Amino acid sequence: MTPTGRKASDAPARSGVRSFTGTQLALLGSGFLVNLVSFSVYPYLAVLLRDRMALGMDQVGIVLGLATFVQFAGGVPGAALAERIGLQRSLLIAMVLQTLASLGFLAGGAWPAVTVAALFLRAAATGLYSPSVRGYVVHGASLDDRPRLVSASYATGNVGIAVGPVVGALFIHDPGGMFAVATLLHAVMTIGHALLPRERRDERETIEPLRRALHGLAVLPFVVTALTIYLHMHFYQFLSSYTEGRLPTVFYGAAMMGYSLVLAVMQPLLAQRVERMSYAHAMALGFGGLAVGMVAFTGGNEITVAAGILAIGVSNSVLFLKNVLETLSRTKRSPTVVFGHQRLAEGVGASLSGLVGGGLYHLFETTGHLPGFWAAIAAQCLLLPVIVLVVDRRLRRPAPEVAGS
Repeated sequence: MTPTGRKASDAPARSGVRSFTGTQLALLGSGFLVNLVSFSVYPYLAVLLRDRMALGMDQVGIVLGLATFVQFAGGVPGAALAERIGLQRSLLIAMVLQTLASLGFLAGGAWPAVTVAALFLRAAATGLYSPSVRGYVVHGASLDDRPRLVSASYATGNVGIAVGPVVGALFIHDPGGMFAVATLLHAVMTIGHALLPRERRDERETIEPLRRALHGLAVLPFVVTALTIYLHMHFYQFLSSYTEGRLPTVFYGAAMMGYSLVLAVMQPLLAQRVERMSYAHAMALGFGGLAVGMVAFTGGNEITVAAGILAIGVSNSVLFLKNVLETLSRTKRSPTVVFGHQRLAEGVGASLSGLVGGGLYHLFETTGHLPGFWAAIAAQCLLLPVIVLVVDRRLRRPAPEVAGS
């Protein structure tokens, strides 16, 4: 897609916070606050649902799984809607839905069933908000500015993810107070989004009908993104169970906060280098680092777990950013639609991780060789990317011409 702003050749080299426009700074701050509120609640949703709804953990798992699917897969219709009605309007609608969801969580203390409705409403709002805010951040930016803006968007979001659970811990015994604060904050942010300028449309941009929402999908980055999240979520979903009884809970929580902060710091620092890397090189560094991190977890002590989290943080700083930049460069669809495609890929990877990883974890746990689980994931980190690249190159190889008689 041709950028709507200045061409890369006309734009001076810029760096630092001062190079961002006021609208971009507002959007980056909004991304931080949205994740801060979401992740102050997210780690405690299982407990909240169990206490309010008297559900078993198997039922809680089903509810959370369906909500996660809506949140990720909703990025595709969310991006298609944003492409039609505009990014600023989509952000405003998403914030209204977020405010209503926070009200629902607050009211759920008296009417427990409203809690589930609020959970799905927030998931739908996130499905619309995520591609819209990232699309707006890069809207009108030159090709040279995109890596810096994308990395900044992910960095501020990761700071929110890191701080959110700490804030949530302060309100863990007073969820009503937390949801009251969240409602107020979302209401203020709704007003702020109403004041954002509406973006100017690029008349050269083709808007596909909704039935062609996946048209222009960049297949290789989609597959690699799904694979990245599939492998990453093994660490994110199962490390807490693995470290239970092995590590102090406070240490684990601090280490996971450190992981998000590593992403927040490393992505902006590596943005230009990652943009210049070949995709194969970035995959080798990223997946190789993931394998190193998974192997480190087999040690099961503070030093090896911390080293593994650090390796995975640095590796994902490369992979997450390169996947987005590669997708943007391989399709003519708008950045908003691209981010919707990315959300769908992430949903596919997260779902597969739960389905495959859960069974694999149970297998190693029941046989008494749980560290072997991480060795098995490390092997996948090395083998699966190679298979993906080999298959991609064979599919793109031109068929040999048949000699005429």
